[in-house]
Amino acid sequence: MSPQEKALALEIPFSKQEPGYLAMVAKTGNLLFTSGHVSDIKGKLGAGLSVDQGRAAARECAVKILNSVWNAHGTLDGLRVVKLLGCVNSTLEFDEQHLVINGCSDLLHEIFGKTGDGYHARSALGFAQIPTNSAVEVEAIFEIKA
Repeated sequence: MSPQEKALALEIPFSKQEPGYLAMVAKTGNLLFTSGHVSDIKGKLGAGLSVDQGRAAARECAVKILNSVWNAHGTLDGLRVVKLLGCVNSTLEFDEQHLVINGCSDLLHEIFGKTGDGYHARSALGFAQIPTNSAVEVEAIFEIKA
């Protein structure tokens, strides 16, 4: 099954996006850089939100990223996930940002393969605040394979 078919089987919602203030995806050469995509889940990890809720928020970010990439590229086929930057709205004491961002990585592994095109580099960092009080924000880089 192709990545596009896997995403559809997982019921990833694809919808057309109208251009906004900033590009959701910028293409240069054979790379697609996404803007940060924030979760609809609000709040702070370590002060009300559990790791599981954070993981769900990171998965939401992945779904939004996939929709933006689909809008820019027309398909998820022929892509390789290169890098993720995961930003977690968390307290100073919270130290499980990597577990939260697994929610994003896990979905990309399901669609692109854990050892193939979905095997990516990643950073997971804690932030004192994220815009709109979102629990998670993620940006990604994809390679368009020749």
